[in-house]
Amino acid sequence: MFGYINVNGKELSEENKQIYQSFYCGLCRRLKEFCGTKGQVLLNYDMTFLVVLLTGLYETKTECSEFVCAVHPMKKRKERINEIQDYAAKMNVLLAYHNLVDDWKDDKSYTKKKIASLFQKDYERVKAGYPRQTQAVEHYMEQLAVYEKNRETNIDLVAGLTGEMLGEIFAWKKDEWYDELKTLGFYMGKFIYLMDAYEDRAEDEKKNHYNPLRYLQVEGEQEYETLCRLMMTSMMSECAKSFERLPILLYADILRNVLYSGVWSKYEYIQLKKKKRKKE
Repeated sequence: MFGYINVNGKELSEENKQIYQSFYCGLCRRLKEFCGTKGQVLLNYDMTFLVVLLTGLYETKTECSEFVCAVHPMKKRKERINEIQDYAAKMNVLLAYHNLVDDWKDDKSYTKKKIASLFQKDYERVKAGYPRQTQAVEHYMEQLAVYEKNRETNIDLVAGLTGEMLGEIFAWKKDEWYDELKTLGFYMGKFIYLMDAYEDRAEDEKKNHYNPLRYLQVEGEQEYETLCRLMMTSMMSECAKSFERLPILLYADILRNVLYSGVWSKYEYIQLKKKKRKKE
């Protein structure tokens, strides 16, 4: 479920690209601090979006500095660090751990099982510090397993599970912004689930894996494509409405780039692959 919340680099100013990258680098460094070098393999742009969103909302004190990256040693990199980075790093571990366990259960990938075991102690530390978020993710995994076993056909019900879970992740604190952040995360989560199911449908059909999009009652591929696009657009429309209700001025251009354009990058990539296959 990772890899869907990203910027559209073509539509982003050079200054904002550098800002976004510095938050990404800061998250990478926090992951290393929390669980060692192995934590850096979990890094993704999804949690970087959360960092920028919460930093923009709470206007958290942020330090900017330069460092030498072991992966890119030829030129100093910039990082932006604040307390939200710590939170996002731990949520990154929480989600990635369950993602690895889920992959092990689905595909019997012993590699994923081994990697998950490396993060077991880190996961327990996150669980102790953030019981609300951990409970939301654990409930999500348990209920999703039930829906998959029963081959649940109500896609809104299944996608809502991801929404409820991500809503609790987005809601950093139980304060005046809790409900709105949870709403934003809810619709973002539903969008992510739909996009993931849309991307995986062909492969899931080959392997006879569960995918609720396989059960849509449609007349032909064109109607299927239209319905999928409509559902995902509806989710992002509600997500964007929620964002606009928040009093965010700091980094608002970056956040709007993600919400109105960046999240569709994977969809556009999928369309290009489909066109290429048709020509072959």
